[in-house]
Amino acid sequence: MRTRSLLALAGTVTALTVAVAVPASADGSAVLTTGSAGGPAAAVGDTLTAPLAAGTTATLYSSATGTSGVTCTSSQFTATVTGNPTAPGTATESVTGHTFNSSSCTSNVTGVLGVSSITVDNLPYSATVGSDGTLTVSPASGSTIQTTVKLRTLLGTITCVYQAPSLTGKADNSDSSIAFTNQQFTKSSGSSLCFANGYFTAKYAPVTDAGVPVYVN
Repeated sequence: MRTRSLLALAGTVTALTVAVAVPASADGSAVLTTGSAGGPAAAVGDTLTAPLAAGTTATLYSSATGTSGVTCTSSQFTATVTGNPTAPGTATESVTGHTFNSSSCTSNVTGVLGVSSITVDNLPYSATVGSDGTLTVSPASGSTIQTTVKLRTLLGTITCVYQAPSLTGKADNSDSSIAFTNQQFTKSSGSSLCFANGYFTAKYAPVTDAGVPVYVN
């Protein structure tokens, strides 16, 4: 079973980052805390990880309202905390990994037999997490968020490359999750079988630091 770096099909990517929309009100707490809202601060250098939320899928559809495209049931992101000030404020992270298990991915695009791989390119990305739970993922200066999707067809494997200037997600303390909804990617290269736009939707939970849930304050 092969796992490839992805986006944000993500993702992301994808990737991407930390938990929570309902702000905590504990005085003096950091933006990112572990174990509870207002708990111990996540330390700079800590690694945060999250799989897809149980029972959910990551999708890259050809339209924001359609159901044609690629669906995966196994994906994970990894990020490193690079800044975690006192709340209210904005924490920063480096998104170092966003993977999709290609064996868990399927496609219902006409003419496509299966998914060979989904790879998130140009990592690491930078991410910011505000006390209101807003998450923004951005590429390095001069780069772009990019996902490469390889699909199996009767005529062989085709490669579809999709790009986005940034991604926006939302964190939720109720389940230590982050969610991306209809984040638009545009095809930069690929066969006519590659749809012109890709809309990425996924929910990752729980976001953890050494196995302990992460909260946003």
